[in-house]
Amino acid sequence: MGVPGPAPGSPGSPDAPVLGREEVDRALDRLGAEYEAIETSLLALQDHAGRRLLEGADLSGTTKERWAATERSVTVLWSLFDAYAATLEAARELRSRHRWPSPQELVELTELLHGESVTVPGPTATADTPGSGPGIGPGSSPGSSPGSDPAGPGQRYRLEDVVERMNGLYARSLDVIVAADAVWSALPARIDLLSAELQRTRSLAHSVGVRPGEHPAGDDLERITGELQRLRGQVIADPLAFWVSSATGSSAPGGGRPDTARYDRAARALEDIRREVAAVLDVRQDAEQRLMQLRDVLSRADRTLTEARQARGEVLAKIAASEVPAVSGPSTALHEQLATAAEYRRHALWHRLSPLLDSLEERAEDELHRARASLTAVTAPLAVRAELRGRLDAYRAKLARQGMGEDPLLVERYDAARRMLWSAPCDLRAAEHAVWRYQQAAAEAMSAPPPPGEGVDS
Repeated sequence: MGVPGPAPGSPGSPDAPVLGREEVDRALDRLGAEYEAIETSLLALQDHAGRRLLEGADLSGTTKERWAATERSVTVLWSLFDAYAATLEAARELRSRHRWPSPQELVELTELLHGESVTVPGPTATADTPGSGPGIGPGSSPGSSPGSDPAGPGQRYRLEDVVERMNGLYARSLDVIVAADAVWSALPARIDLLSAELQRTRSLAHSVGVRPGEHPAGDDLERITGELQRLRGQVIADPLAFWVSSATGSSAPGGGRPDTARYDRAARALEDIRREVAAVLDVRQDAEQRLMQLRDVLSRADRTLTEARQARGEVLAKIAASEVPAVSGPSTALHEQLATAAEYRRHALWHRLSPLLDSLEERAEDELHRARASLTAVTAPLAVRAELRGRLDAYRAKLARQGMGEDPLLVERYDAARRMLWSAPCDLRAAEHAVWRYQQAAAEAMSAPPPPGEGVDS
């Protein structure tokens, strides 16, 4: 819009000097350029894409109220412009009468150019009174420009005052149009893209059993679908409700940004669901392999427990005076849950299969460790007996290498220990004591000095 320029003297006051011919011509040139700038701005406002959208939209809420006020402001703008143009045209016509205007013509020209020469129709003079058309940007509050006070029919203004009034009305009108257009340009397209992604996610989720009422993610998908539909309808009907004014206090039209908080929350929630569906899809792809591995782990655990039970019977038959721990049977609960997992696999209930497999894999490994620990605990007495047998034979071989294998005491103690270790049931405590006595005797024999004369030539 045009901006009022300086003028010589103090126009509008009783003692204001009369303009000279050159001053009149300069003022007319300035006002002509200003007129063209104002006309260009008004035509651009009239053809603004946001304005056409607002005119054809079914608005509600804040936008409906502000657009109604803006339409009144635009009507006032054109009325003020027409009054401005009429006064300028009258001044041009008066100046064109003579190359050298008369003193009386200069007085009239001075009054037209700098006096209260613009008559504003009564209805338009009050259209931008405070409260009739609130702006939405910083510095665009109603009544902020001169000349916005209520005026009666036929109120007269200076050209500078009319331009200032038009500037204020134009800024507030453009602010509403630009803000609404910015929201419509940003949010609906993004909502549509997110909705398309939502539909793809819903189709994939349905294929893996993530459905409303059966899986929390299915319920979340329904909730997000409804939220996006509501959000789009509200954005289309009331775009200014989704406009955040600039925090910097900028007075430029459209100073601010679209409020995308609700859209961002929906986008984050959809991304979370996509990750969950992808996890379920991974379960479907490797479910059979995981089930086979689970069956293998449980089968090894069962075989180990069977071996432990058999070993316990052997220990009880061969070892006396020994505490042998009991061996439990296979885990019925794990086998039942494995059957349930197979059932989920057959019915494609992937969202239920995923957490069940995670739990079963951990518990199956624990079951295998328990079975192995049970086998180790049960066979411990047999391991002790084997260790004692090995120790006994090792000492006998050592004595034999030193030529002491026929010592009566050693032979007696060896035979006693061997009878205990190779008899059933074996008393481990007594056998261990017998082996210790044999070791002690062997140690004493090996540490004793040789008889006199042994090892010396005769």
